[in-house]
Amino acid sequence: MGLSAVMGKTLVIAPHPDDEVLGAGGTIARLAAQGNEVYIAVVTEGKPPAFTAEATSRVKAEAREAHRILGVKETFWLGFPAAALSETAHSALNAALFDLVQTLSPDTLLLPFIGDMHMDHQVIFTSSLVSARPHQENFPKLILAYETLSETNWNAPYLTPSFVPNVFIDIADHVGAKIEAMHAFKSQLRPPPHERSLEALRALATLRGATVMKTAAEAFVLVRHII
Repeated sequence: MGLSAVMGKTLVIAPHPDDEVLGAGGTIARLAAQGNEVYIAVVTEGKPPAFTAEATSRVKAEAREAHRILGVKETFWLGFPAAALSETAHSALNAALFDLVQTLSPDTLLLPFIGDMHMDHQVIFTSSLVSARPHQENFPKLILAYETLSETNWNAPYLTPSFVPNVFIDIADHVGAKIEAMHAFKSQLRPPPHERSLEALRALATLRGATVMKTAAEAFVLVRHII
């Protein structure tokens, strides 16, 4: 069974703009190229005084270009305050994600990993699972957690959950689109050896690919798969 049939309609939930590209850009590009509907929900945005309106507007424009490159069908901006979800009513986040999942009825959810260093990622992972509870009429049958460079691997070893992938998606034909999409996020890029560099992103794709004898891959942790 091909990737398109396994994943179907896919919703990628990103805590911040560029997380979706870092964690699943190649998978998004591969699915879109095969005709799958891929949606992205960007949960937070920068709010004053921590972020200027100009900076937030620039990142949104960069995200729109990156999503165009990847072939995303539609992007949803949920507008919660960035780096402040721990002070935001959990019920409000649950409701927003629940409404989106019910509206789109995706077959697959791609989520940030619960062990990520950033609290926004942790809260969104939990709320996403609430939105996907299987007692509802419509719920995703496949849930995967992706890794985000500079978040997933900067946590406290042995004290928080470690990212040990058990699902690998071949992106050999689409790693170029992933790199191009990340290049659109000029405000978020850093020079090497910083992890938010294009060189680091390509190196991770090479490493994950080598694990399963592929030229390039993205790695995920399987949360749920109903067959």
